[in-house]
Amino acid sequence: SQGGGGGCAGTGLFPGPPPGGTQAGALLAAPGRAVAPAGSAPGGAGPAGRMWLRRRVLRPPAPPYGHVCQVGDPTLRARAAPVEPARVRGAEVQALIRALVRAMRRHGCVALSAPQVGVPLRVFVAEYPERLCAELPARERQARQVAPFPLRVFVNPAMRVLDARLVSFPEGCQSVSGFSACVARYQAVQVSGLDADGEPTTWQASGWAARIIQHEMDHLEGVLYIDKMESRTFLNLRWAELNE
Repeated sequence: SQGGGGGCAGTGLFPGPPPGGTQAGALLAAPGRAVAPAGSAPGGAGPAGRMWLRRRVLRPPAPPYGHVCQVGDPTLRARAAPVEPARVRGAEVQALIRALVRAMRRHGCVALSAPQVGVPLRVFVAEYPERLCAELPARERQARQVAPFPLRVFVNPAMRVLDARLVSFPEGCQSVSGFSACVARYQAVQVSGLDADGEPTTWQASGWAARIIQHEMDHLEGVLYIDKMESRTFLNLRWAELNE
């Protein structure tokens, strides 16, 4: 199991594919689908066959992934395990942090948690650069209390509520790609944990930054925004385009 609070499988910090290269997530994501016997290439020379051959030669990718895991991946539903503080500055955790930052920036999102790159550990990164903030109309930035903030790294974060007023706005998630829905979140929170150097760090945030923190803390508990959304507001972001 890629597991929850009990830690990670394998000899290292990150879980890898089991012997033979079959990902448990792939089996769980396709119930009832026939699995090709070893030595046979499904799909012949087509795309599926080429992918099969590539995986036979290169082996399946191992976490932390460069892509963002999608809903259905069991890692997104597991409670993430804490990182031993003494290992924060070690090569594996530092590689995870770098992978999270790269993936976050590559996909144009403002935060990303370790489970979203296939690693069930209590780590998240967040960053809202000025250029992304400027893409929102001024009226929307004001209404949602959106403001830029520099890169933040949290290992073993703990959150407490500073302002329990609930504010509902649409939000999305790279792990539920292409959709959004309104979610009620606390107005202000504080998150404390360890930074990338293993030093204590605290962030008090309100408005949109507080929403981002709550969203990422949910990921570490195996919770997605679709579990908390106002279901009648759930929408496909391309619905109007598809009607044209």
